[in-house]
Order: sequence, then structure tokens, then C-alpha cells
Amino acid sequence: MTNLSDPTIDLAAYMRDVGERARAAARVLARASTQAKNAALEATAVAIERDAKRLLAANAEDVSSARVAGEDAAFVDRLRLKQATITAMAEGLRQIGALPDPVGELSDLKYRPTGIQVGRMRVPLGVVGIVYESRPNVTADASGLCLKSGNACILRGGSEAFRSNQACGCPIFLKTLCRSLVRPTAPWSACWPRWIAMSTCSCRAEARH
Repeated sequence: MTNLSDPTIDLAAYMRDVGERARAAARVLARASTQAKNAALEATAVAIERDAKRLLAANAEDVSSARVAGEDAAFVDRLRLKQATITAMAEGLRQIGALPDPVGELSDLKYRPTGIQVGRMRVPLGVVGIVYESRPNVTADASGLCLKSGNACILRGGSEAFRSNQACGCPIFLKTLCRSLVRPTAPWSACWPRWIAMSTCSCRAEARH
């Protein structure tokens, strides 16, 4: 996750790099087996539950900053993570894992007069861009849905949730995806260099000063 308010960043070059890595990741995900995707979703759910205290601490900093900035109570409530919210995030990933894999599903099969059978097959889109604000749980929900459907995603979370998204987004997903989709038996330090070059979840965010 990158702080794009840094004036030294070449935004055009940065976004091109993010897009190229997401495109490469999309090729990996499009070929991933249902078993591998479900394993990654379960591993991510476990990691979110395990790191709940860290996620809550990061979110508390975002909530404090929002209050200092004068945001109203409804805004702060949307931003706040609770233990129940984190539990729901993990459960949501498990529910996504339990869904049928849409990739490769055939429908509307018909025979043409020539005898050829034609129909529709569901395939991944490739790279999905998602912009959202104030709700850190969307980071997990959106990433999970994109993963199950075989798509890479570029996430643009709101600046008010920068710390929360940073804690519950890319680090957790990259680590579990690396183990589940690249080299399931490899230690994290061994597969990190290879996986970061085609990161599945490329997060864009801005931080307040």
C-alpha cells in the first residue's frame, strides 16, 4: 500500500507499474484451481482472526484522526471496526469460499442447425478496479470476491481508513495467496520476491498529514 500524497512519487509511472503487476497476477488467478482459491480464502480468514488486535489498533488510529478532523458521528461509525466486524469479515471470506466456483461454468447450451453445440462460458474479467471509502471491511470483501472469480484487483481505499486498510488488506492477502497459489510449502521469505512481482491485490491509498 502506497501513500500517494508523497510529492516524490511519479503517479503515472506508479499506476502503470501497479496495472502491469495486476495484469500479470490476473493470468495466475485465471488458471488457479478451485481448491487453491478456497485454501487462500480460508487462510486469509484465519489470518484476519489471528491479527484482530493489530487490526483494531490500526483502526483506532484512523478513528482518532477522523474525530480530530471533525468528521460526524455517522462517518466515524462507518469507519470503526469492532471485534464483531472482524469476525464477520472472516466469516464472509469463508462464505465466499463455500460458493460454487463461477469460472468455467457453462450455460445456454444449444445445438445449431449445423449440429454444432454452442453456449456461454463464464470467464474472469482480468483486472477489477474498486474505489471505496470509510469501510475497511470492504478491503477483505472485495478482495475475496475477486479472488474467487479469478480476477486481480486494484483497490483504492479512502484516506480516512489508510491505516486500517494497510493492516487488513495487502499484507494478509499477499502472504496467504503466496502460500496457496504460488508455492504452498515454501516459507514466506522464499516466495515473497517472486509473488510481489505479480501481486494480486495492488492497493492504492492516500494518507492524511
